[in-house]
Amino acid sequence: QVQLVESGGGLVQAGGSLRLSCAASGRTFSNGAMGWFRQAPGKEREFVAAISGSGGSTYYADSVKGRFTISRDNAKNAEYLQMNMLKPEDTAVYYCAARLGIVTTSRYNYNYWGQGTQVTVSS
Repeated sequence: QVQLVESGGGLVQAGGSLRLSCAASGRTFSNGAMGWFRQAPGKEREFVAAISGSGGSTYYADSVKGRFTISRDNAKNAEYLQMNMLKPEDTAVYYCAARLGIVTTSRYNYNYWGQGTQVTVSS
């Protein structure tokens, strides 16, 4: 009964910021990777950011590097995505993902997913 629940999405103007949260339950992911993916209409689900179990290693898509920051709090079994300087092209449904393995940027390696939260950036 593993559950990942995202929150924090919404409507924001270009240049603004949002902070997404993902709360996991049913299993502890302190020794596994967590990440964020997003999917815009008509496009494949794409990698955004990932973080290792300890939080010691982070990875970002080139499109968000320097603007987004991924973090995690293993005491809360949660991960976060701070999104700054948002652009209209960031508009998508953002999904929290987790796995009981090493960090990876491929969506095919994650087997636990949240239901997604909508992020809309207006121009």
